[in-house]
Amino acid sequence: MEVIYCQGCGVEIQTEDEKQLGYAPPSALQRDDVICKRCFRLKNYNEVQDVDLTDEDFLNMLHEIGNHDGLVVNVVDLFDVHGSFVKGLNRFAGKNDVVLVGNKVDLLPKSTNLNKIKHWMRKVANEFGLKVKEIYLVSSVKGTGMEETAFELERIRQGKDIFVVGCTNVGKSTFINYLINKSSPKDQVITTSYFPGTTLGFIDIPLDDTSSMIDTPGIINHHQMAHYLSRSDLKLVTPKKEVKPKVYQLESAQTLFIGGLARLDIDKADQQKGYICYFSNDLNVHRTKTENADQLYQNHLGDMLAPPTEETLTEWPKLEAKTFQLDGPKKDVVFSGLGWITIPEGKTTVTAHVPKGVKVMIREAII
Repeated sequence: MEVIYCQGCGVEIQTEDEKQLGYAPPSALQRDDVICKRCFRLKNYNEVQDVDLTDEDFLNMLHEIGNHDGLVVNVVDLFDVHGSFVKGLNRFAGKNDVVLVGNKVDLLPKSTNLNKIKHWMRKVANEFGLKVKEIYLVSSVKGTGMEETAFELERIRQGKDIFVVGCTNVGKSTFINYLINKSSPKDQVITTSYFPGTTLGFIDIPLDDTSSMIDTPGIINHHQMAHYLSRSDLKLVTPKKEVKPKVYQLESAQTLFIGGLARLDIDKADQQKGYICYFSNDLNVHRTKTENADQLYQNHLGDMLAPPTEETLTEWPKLEAKTFQLDGPKKDVVFSGLGWITIPEGKTTVTAHVPKGVKVMIREAII
């Protein structure tokens, strides 16, 4: 069978799986110029859709960025900053300036000190070996901070191309779509073109006669909770509006279940103190005695302790325990792709239980 390539992004066309790269309906093969569904949505609706690539695919694309003179915009999820960073970007961006955009700022409590968040994000970038030129906090869904960010990106790029990179689920496509709709006349049709030198397609969105905004497909960070969940469960886990912190007064030998997705045991604490949970408002947190936790999980996973629900449970891995001894100022126990629990200051020993493969980390409290 003849191999057909998308005239928009250069990816090989396939008609089997609508969710995978290069999909086009069989009827599209009758046209002279065949384009994939992703390019069709961009061309006709000015809409960029995210796609998933393997780590190796994406790293090959990053090599191309370093070979060009442009501005790199790394979009991260403010609700999962460490988990949504693009590893190795410092090596592959070359001499290009990097701007960090923290998306979903509307999910943080209104009392959050945003300057503190920016300062902390710069420290995280340094941990990844990345020197960033500027940091902007936005909500690409609500438009918060987007006008300023669009203006600043135009100023910083100085006529160069913009390469937008980010992991899946950070809102990168929504961010790009906002910029497209702000910069393009309503009657203008956005065209796509194959980006030379790549085995998979970048989406090339013209900004003017000489430069473009280039969308790169989202890389999968496998340690995030999202990759273990069904689509319906993911909707429950993903915050859609400002997160309302939930405070629990806990002492030693007490446990918090985050649905049935994760749990935190307070193994040893100086005294009863307040533990603050930052998760989707649709996600139930259940408190129990640690001595009852295993039995509760065994008997009620999928009903009282949900999500995970039925579809997710078919491939739900066992939980693994990770113990942390904390001391000093407040700390956050972060469940990658899910949220975090703020541990009060002082000496505390906690054990986090998460599905095998999901990352748990400790950081200084950001709120």
